[in-house]
Amino acid sequence: MVDSTHIGHIAAIEGSIADIRFETALPAIRTRLVTLSDPAMTIEVASLPDRETARGLVLNPTAELRLGMPVRDTGQPLGVPVGEALLGRMLNLFGDTIDGKPPPEDMPRRSIHGRPVPLARRRAEGEIFETGIKAIDLLSPLERGGKAGLFGGAGVGKTVLVTEMIHNMVAEYHGISLFCGIGERCREAEELYRDMQEAGVLDRTIMVFGQMNETPGVRFRVGHAALTIAEYFRDDLRRDVLVLIDNIYRFVQAGSEVSGLLGRIPSRVGYQPTLGTELAELEERICSTDRGSMTSIQAVYVPADDFTDPAATHTFSHLSASIVLSRKKASEGLYPAIDPLKSFSKMLTPGAVSERHYRVARAVRNTLSEYDDLKDIIAMLGLEELSEKDRAIVRRARQIERFLTQPFHSTEKMTGLPGRLVPLSDTLSSCERILGDEFRDRPESAFYMIGTVDDIGAGEARGDAA
Repeated sequence: MVDSTHIGHIAAIEGSIADIRFETALPAIRTRLVTLSDPAMTIEVASLPDRETARGLVLNPTAELRLGMPVRDTGQPLGVPVGEALLGRMLNLFGDTIDGKPPPEDMPRRSIHGRPVPLARRRAEGEIFETGIKAIDLLSPLERGGKAGLFGGAGVGKTVLVTEMIHNMVAEYHGISLFCGIGERCREAEELYRDMQEAGVLDRTIMVFGQMNETPGVRFRVGHAALTIAEYFRDDLRRDVLVLIDNIYRFVQAGSEVSGLLGRIPSRVGYQPTLGTELAELEERICSTDRGSMTSIQAVYVPADDFTDPAATHTFSHLSASIVLSRKKASEGLYPAIDPLKSFSKMLTPGAVSERHYRVARAVRNTLSEYDDLKDIIAMLGLEELSEKDRAIVRRARQIERFLTQPFHSTEKMTGLPGRLVPLSDTLSSCERILGDEFRDRPESAFYMIGTVDDIGAGEARGDAA
């Protein structure tokens, strides 16, 4: 029998927002409400506009939602199931399986609104997390237990890069991998599930999706649900967890939609006034403790390639490595289209990486920077007007630019080139040989889409064919 003291009735509906009037005590913010209907719909309390009304986000609206419908206060926040039975499964915000297989039974549930780990319990790893991607490992190395962002506009290769990292890292990674799709297309979700299955790593992977066609409330909360599951594996089972998120901008966008629906006055560029707080609530839960590490790689869409956009600038501040994708590089066919001069990692400092790594990375960055400064002179006067020293710099820089391209496993079917995973030691050796002018007589096309410089013969063949 339902306790009538915890029953309210829908007094107003506007889009995916509902006002519920309670005659007795109001539920607290973030409380889960359910409609007394078949099927039941879930509403999360977002604000309390007056003493009798709770305003909530309808998370799975249907045409059945109507005025006067009774709503029960559960007294509990939204929760998701946690446990090892989730490995190999694809879930939604509520923890329901969406992969067509029978749901796991009798699993404990936890609130998705976890608290960040206190500073006293956090642990800094200070160790490089190799990806097998030359441009990243050399110039923007990831930190084990850190947060890395892949920044770029539409169509420059963020999702392809995330997919390649999954291919390279999940197979070698000894912990649990959790993929969170925020505002993902259902096509991408299905392809990722199939790729994981073919790679034989599905049994160590969990996928959580709030898809593009779902309400802003679902897209706004699915990241919290995914981190709750990740925290369980880190804290309770003492496992290392790799969290991949695509796309953080969709989380910010969903928060902006929710803010508008709740009637809040927008802030700069139309974003919600609570942008910084909401992003911090999500990002600060990603950290390592004495029980296990949690490493995160996040794709971040940059609207109109404007890196001063509030969504991008707020995300930058939470990351230990920022990998910037350039539309200009993509237009030149240099994939992955990573801009080596704009990308940054706090790991690339003496002491954090080996002396050799720091020296080679600095020499590569200086060479590319000097070439960038010479581009205007080359455009106006031509390469022939440069001094012999400057022409040598241009030659090395162009060879390095093309050497930092790489054939990916995730694009083999489209390019016909077998993917290459390159260890950091091989990348350093190859760069040292290029900087040492060992290949001064080789055409720059020979360095395009190869693994190490030992593959230069194959690169020349591809250049001639092109």
